[in-house]
Amino acid sequence: MTHSGSRTFSDSIEETLISLILGLMTLITFANVIVRYVFNASYFQPITNALGLPTNLLWALEVVTILFAWLVILGISYCVKNVSHLGVDAVLNIVSKKARRGMTIFAIACCIVYSFLLLKGGWDFWSNFANLPQTTGRWFPTGFEDKYLAKGWYETEDIDIPSVLRFLEGWFNEGDAYEKVPRLLPYVVMPIGFGLLFFRFCQLGIQVLRGTRDLIIVSHEAEDAVEEAAAKVAAVENNLKDNLQKNKGK
Repeated sequence: MTHSGSRTFSDSIEETLISLILGLMTLITFANVIVRYVFNASYFQPITNALGLPTNLLWALEVVTILFAWLVILGISYCVKNVSHLGVDAVLNIVSKKARRGMTIFAIACCIVYSFLLLKGGWDFWSNFANLPQTTGRWFPTGFEDKYLAKGWYETEDIDIPSVLRFLEGWFNEGDAYEKVPRLLPYVVMPIGFGLLFFRFCQLGIQVLRGTRDLIIVSHEAEDAVEEAAAKVAAVENNLKDNLQKNKGK
């Protein structure tokens, strides 16, 4: 991973999206609580009626649920990038360094293949909702379907489409008006998230081959980091105690 001083856009994709998603989830949930338990309260009814305030955000739960799904899928690739996934290194710790490197290379190769399968599945799940063909081939793509059922007209349950997204009607719904946000928007996280996961595993594989990374999991490294931090805290506390005792002696 690059240093913070030379970070590029690709280094911060997940952090940026996850930060935005967490912020939106917090704001929407907070707004929904205010609307349901303040604007609906009997003592607030005169103000609610006078100002025409909403008394329920029907779309809030569905939006937060979708954002949470985005958060989970993007979080997978984020943890791969930062090597934050937990793993068991009991066998790795008893074999030679050469054997450990071979096992790590085999593991990252399996992860790359698995993430590619997820990417294929993510594309195949989302594509028809965007009026695009799925891939052919059961495991690995061998091409694209010649005939498929376009599902661009499928909509979400409760999320009204804003005016700024009306252009999607001409692109995916043959000009017919949407009442709700089309499902192609929330489902697009499938190819994006799994594409990022495949990209991060490839990056990690290159690091392993170059010898800049020994493991692709967090194991005893996390325990060592906690113990090191605890030792530093203990050292600071001991210094403070020594200084207090010296001051008392004076």
